[in-house]
Amino acid sequence: MPRLNATQRHRVRLTVNGRRVEADAEPRMLLTDFLRHELGLTGTHVGCEHGVCGACTVDIDGVPARACLTLAVQADGGTIRTVESLAPEPGRLSILQEAFRRHHALQCGFCTAGILMSLDCYLRDRPEPTEAELREFLGGHLCRCTGYAPILKAALEAATMLHKKRPEEQLHA
Repeated sequence: MPRLNATQRHRVRLTVNGRRVEADAEPRMLLTDFLRHELGLTGTHVGCEHGVCGACTVDIDGVPARACLTLAVQADGGTIRTVESLAPEPGRLSILQEAFRRHHALQCGFCTAGILMSLDCYLRDRPEPTEAELREFLGGHLCRCTGYAPILKAALEAATMLHKKRPEEQLHA
């Protein structure tokens, strides 16, 4: 691995939402800032900047991760999915997003992107979660508006709908 110079910008190459991208980043630039300011992907929100609230959660190489705790240079060569990747096409929501809409699982929306990305990863691996499992999993996300009940209802509904679909249609259908 090349040595990083703290004062010099470094070329970061990623696949973001299925598209190869390259941009320069200082070694100390957080992935949240890289996504928002260098790539213009503003769906990833910056909340606490300490990895506690979950608003900045993205999918890095298939795993939900806090973008505020990840340096852009650490993600070099990786595959990132942000909330912008969830909709299968413009003007159409994914099954998970549609369940959130139907159950009013967002109010201010600040936490929603991170919760959606975490659930997207979680439901991919666990097609039939229980409410207790989802409660435990969502414990890593702070939502000050909804009280979590509609989020749980939406996640359970999405899981049921996804379980009925063929694998290639699942989360992004």
